[in-house]
Parts: sequence; C-alpha cells; structure tokens
Amino acid sequence: MAAVAKVDADGYPTFRLGKPRFDQSTFFGRYRHFLDVIDPRTLFTTKAGLVQASQLLEDYRNGTLPEGVTNKQLWEAQKIKTAILHPDTGEKIFMPFRMSGFVPFGTPIVVGLLLPNQTMVTTIFWQWLNQTHNACVNYANRNATKPTPVSRFVQGYLGAVTSAVGIAVGLNVLVKKARRFSPTTRMVVQRFIPFPAVATANVFNLILMRNNELREGIEVTDKEGHLVGTSKTAAKHALSETAVSRVVITALVTGLPPAIMLPLQRTAWLQARPRMVIPMHALVCTAAFGFALPIAIALFPQYSEISTSKLEPEIQAATQELTVIYNKGL
Repeated sequence: MAAVAKVDADGYPTFRLGKPRFDQSTFFGRYRHFLDVIDPRTLFTTKAGLVQASQLLEDYRNGTLPEGVTNKQLWEAQKIKTAILHPDTGEKIFMPFRMSGFVPFGTPIVVGLLLPNQTMVTTIFWQWLNQTHNACVNYANRNATKPTPVSRFVQGYLGAVTSAVGIAVGLNVLVKKARRFSPTTRMVVQRFIPFPAVATANVFNLILMRNNELREGIEVTDKEGHLVGTSKTAAKHALSETAVSRVVITALVTGLPPAIMLPLQRTAWLQARPRMVIPMHALVCTAAFGFALPIAIALFPQYSEISTSKLEPEIQAATQELTVIYNKGL
C-alpha cells in the first residue's frame, strides 16, 4: 500500500520537479492527475505567465528560489509549463492540439458527429474532421526523442479517415435499407453509429502511428530509471492498454449523449421548446466529454510495471529485478 504523502497547510505535497503531484499507483490519484493535465484554464495563460512559471521551475532546479515560494506555486508552475510546452522539444504546442484544449476544441466535433438526421455528406464531413483533429493532437503530443518520419503520421491519418468514413457510411446505408426497422428504431440505431466508426478508426490510427514500437520494441527500466533493454512484449502491452483507453473514451463520449438525449427529447419541456434541442445536445456532449476523458486515460498508469518473467530472455538476463517499468503513452 502506497504511503500517504505529507501535505502543507494549503493541501499540497512537497514539490518534486518533473514528478506528478498525485499518487499514480491508484485510479483516483491518476484521475486527479489527468484532471490537471486537461484543465482548460491553462489555455488562458499569458506569455508572461508562462515565462514566470518556467523561471520559477528553473530557480528551483538551480536552488535559487526566492524566499516565500510555496509548494502550491511550484505545482501550479509545473502544471502550466507541462500543459503548454512540448516536453521533448520545449516548443509551444498549438492551443487546439494541447491536451488541455482537447475537450473545448473537440466538443464541437463531437456535437456534429452525434447530430440526428445526418446526411451522407454531413456524416463524411464530421468523421473526417474528427480524425483530422485526432491526428493533429497525436502529432503535436508525439514522443519527439527520436526522429519520426512524417509519412508514418500521414499513413495513420489516411487509414483512420478511410476506416471511420467507410464504417459510418456503410452502417448508415445498411440501417436505411433494413426493412424490419421501424422509423423510431432506425433513428435510435443511427444515433449510435458513430461509436463503432470512431472506435475502430482510433485503434487503427494508434496501430499505424505506433507500429514501429511493435517492430522495434520500447524501452524498459528498473525502479531507479536505469535502462534495462528494449522489449517488443512491453510494446504490445503498452499499445493494448492505450487501445482499451481509446475505446472506453469513444464509448462514453459517443454513447452517453444519445442515451441521455433520446429520453430528454420525449419530455414535454423539450417538445414545447424545439429550439433548445441543439443547445441541450451541445451541453450534454460537453459534459460527457469532460467526464469521460480523465476516466479513460486514468484506467492504466502512464508508467506501468510488468513482470520480467513475461519479457524476452535478453531482458531477463539483463536484470535481477522481478518487475520493470515502461511508458504506456497516451
């Protein structure tokens, strides 16, 4: 059982540079950590605020902190810097593609994906826009420690768009041709079509963009962070966990709004106010997105442990540790 970290009068633990504020061995700790990661308030940080946060962390690193700086100030500074700057390149991430911008900039797309009575053209447009946004977020937050060919991201993007559009259009055509469905049943089924289309495309995108990890393996380390070796088995675990998270978030984001809106639209209040359907739909989509994202990415630790006995013989020969650690990715 993990030890409980001591906190100061403001409720903040002692600051640790480059470390998460919350316990990552528990789901609740990871959930609170990712609430910080996706906090949209960091989008309003000014240039001066970013410079101030970066300088505060640099002063901490150099042991030259001004007197009176609190743990709260240091944790907030690290939160701001992590949200805005790429950890490998140190460059600013374009606002719509930051993790903190994922919900506010992605919600209008989700609203469009789940609009009722979609035509073939609108179905294609919203699926294309969704996968374009996902691809840009993936690229902006990529691991940049090693050069990655742009062709790999183009391949992943084209594969995701093709699969999303193909599945959505195909299912829509099948539903429209299904003679046994009543109009009401057909409408309900069509509202849930985005889930298989987006879920399949997201997993396809993930595999295409990170297939080099399956071919070459990913680094595994001991508990002190020392490199043990490169493992293809660990890579399979990392991609499997990430794929599960992607499917869960898609299920919640595309499943909750229609499940909530369908009974709401039958209420006397909404039937008397048809102009409120779209605003209510947008509100429900925003709430579902904000609720689902931290839950899905907190299902598995960012840095996961795996038994050494499950890995390649060369990994087992390189360490006496019973478990090693790998970075799952997002």
